[in-house]
Amino acid sequence: MIKTIAFDADDTLWQNETLYQDAQAQLSQILSPWKPAGQVKRLLTKTEMRNLPVYGYGIKAFTLSMIETALEVTQGKIGSSMVWQILTLGRSMLAADVKLHPHVEETLQTLSRNHRLLVITKGDLLDQTNKLTRSGLEHFFSLVEVLNQKTPETYREILEKHSLDIRTFLMVGNSLRSDIAPVLALGAQAVHIPSSTTWEPERLDDFDTSQEGFYEIETLSQLPSLIEKINSASR
Repeated sequence: MIKTIAFDADDTLWQNETLYQDAQAQLSQILSPWKPAGQVKRLLTKTEMRNLPVYGYGIKAFTLSMIETALEVTQGKIGSSMVWQILTLGRSMLAADVKLHPHVEETLQTLSRNHRLLVITKGDLLDQTNKLTRSGLEHFFSLVEVLNQKTPETYREILEKHSLDIRTFLMVGNSLRSDIAPVLALGAQAVHIPSSTTWEPERLDDFDTSQEGFYEIETLSQLPSLIEKINSASR
């Protein structure tokens, strides 16, 4: 019987990766006198992955990686105007409207009647909590956890810290690597909602979809009926 439902935020409740893709395209345009867009993209991804252990996730970390990429591409000849352009890109991402995915609000409204709802997401604490407030969804959630990494250990810590029963816990998200696989490893249940804009490092191509406790739906609006089926089967 599912009693607690945790949601990822970025690209599960609202659009997020499109902001990064748009900023990446603008960075490629800024750096076009030095390198073609494909090379800029590869260098930026390489820089992001190298910086993750130091900067973590989020727009601020991404902005620093954009500046570092520009330094590399221009061989240190980046000017103050270019730095300002990149900083402006980062600021515009932080200030962008929060665009909810279809049916999010009504689905949360339905589920909140009989379930405890949580947010468990990765990223920068200030940015994620600001987005949640601006989204208008904050009142649905009794708990918000913003993490640097999502592993079986971090999920276990959250469950234990808040006295949550793993047998009645369900995680919902778009990332097989961060939202689904670690939760299944603990023996809990998870629902995958694929997103066309999931960040490449969050993909998990060899994921076994036949695992017990794994479910997949196309849109969030299908979640209430799925949970009804799961609960009916457990009675």
